[in-house]
Amino acid sequence: MKHPELIVMLTHNDVTVKDAQKIFDECKDTKAKFWGFKEVGLPLDQMKKLYADMKKAGKTTFLEVVAYTEPECMEGAKMAVACGVDILMGTLFFDSINDYAKEHHLKYMPFVGKITGRPSVLEGSIQGMIDEANSYIEKGAYGIDLLGYRYTGDPVELNKKFVAGVHAPVCLAGSVNNYKRLDEVKDAASWSFTIGGAFFENKFDGTFAEQINKVVDYMEK
Repeated sequence: MKHPELIVMLTHNDVTVKDAQKIFDECKDTKAKFWGFKEVGLPLDQMKKLYADMKKAGKTTFLEVVAYTEPECMEGAKMAVACGVDILMGTLFFDSINDYAKEHHLKYMPFVGKITGRPSVLEGSIQGMIDEANSYIEKGAYGIDLLGYRYTGDPVELNKKFVAGVHAPVCLAGSVNNYKRLDEVKDAASWSFTIGGAFFENKFDGTFAEQINKVVDYMEK
């Protein structure tokens, strides 16, 4: 099994940081291949430039949309297409978003479960979320954005059972902020996981670039 891939998120508290471009420029030669940020915090023209620079640097790009109504989710999907990103993460699942993503060759990884707030909180039964995810995959979603460590229940149990029960890429997104959780992510064997806030809070001890490389190296062990 390939190790879970780090998605570097240039976000803190679920909002894109103002100096995202500067941080990417300083860190683009690190070992992380996957990069992204949120739909709020930067003007669209700055988002487009940053994504273009990420693509130029050979990165796979992600836009994560934390939105819960169909119009807001569609707005996020349109932003993803305008920016030319590879993968749209987040949004509650709507058939309209799924159809729009297919039409524009955009890979779609929606949320599952009951999600509220920003930063998000996740509720729901594990089996219910697995069934929900598999119904979205059957409809053509590329994978699932699981807010595992935002879960009100046991996140370790959720992550393991969910990844085992969903036969598509799963990203464990949010609140991966120490080596114990990196071990749990490895054990769950998800396709990917995000880190944003933990790098800004220096949870992995070093410059932003050093922390990225530490995490990538650790996951490859």
